[in-house]
Amino acid sequence: MSLPELLSNPNVKKRICDALAEDLGAETVDVTSDALVPESRPAIAHLVGRQNGILAGTTVAAEVFRQVDSSLEIEEVMTDGSAMEHGDIVLIISGSARSILVAERTALNFIQRMSGIATLTRQYVDTANNPDVQLLDTRKTTPTLRPFEKYAVLCGGGTNHRMGLYDMAMLKDNHLAYWAENHDSGICGAVQAVRDRFPDRKVEVEVDTIEQLHEVLLAKPDWVLLDNMPPLVLRNCVKLCEGVSQTEASGGVTLDTIREIAKTGVNAISVGALTHSAPSADLALDWA
Repeated sequence: MSLPELLSNPNVKKRICDALAEDLGAETVDVTSDALVPESRPAIAHLVGRQNGILAGTTVAAEVFRQVDSSLEIEEVMTDGSAMEHGDIVLIISGSARSILVAERTALNFIQRMSGIATLTRQYVDTANNPDVQLLDTRKTTPTLRPFEKYAVLCGGGTNHRMGLYDMAMLKDNHLAYWAENHDSGICGAVQAVRDRFPDRKVEVEVDTIEQLHEVLLAKPDWVLLDNMPPLVLRNCVKLCEGVSQTEASGGVTLDTIREIAKTGVNAISVGALTHSAPSADLALDWA
């Protein structure tokens, strides 16, 4: 599995810096470690998995330690996307004990959150059990942490949908309702308006009935989002879209329902829960 270089995104390093600043306050001090641990005292620590799951955020956790103290030596024992088992050593950090303690919680916050997302994503991928269907994430992410969370989806075997409002047009119910109140050209006119303004962007339109789908397909959007439809209806919609638009099933998808949805022939299934409801994975920092 090929993953993007997350740390090449300057916003990622900035978010890590912001997270450390949040923890250290205006005086940039860890009062507990500063009072109890001599600055020069050396130590070795292991960042360890405490559950089975999929690892994500190893490079982020390592960057946290580096930003706290560039003299720390960090060995990345495991890589993002790897299967983690209870007791696995993920990182080995050597150097100032005080620096390690300063970085500990922020590093864990990132890697626990990201590994939780990756682990849940892999559960959905495995349960769908259909390599021909993409598992998509959504924009339902933690504000300012989207790059981290969408990267974690990739680690779990999912696929990133649009990154934001800027890279793809998504005509949802509120957009279409506004358009209908102010224009007579219908959905086809709305799709054409987007293409006229942003000819290089893909266009997706949300529908929730077969009747609406018939109208939408006249505009030949790149994607059609089939919202909250049962499997039988999804199958019929997929047939109508063949050769015209790619299909995405969405709305209330769970681990109990995704396998049947994946059998309908849709090209993709989007699951907001990957990022808004994933429990954090259990990892900890132990002295060697």
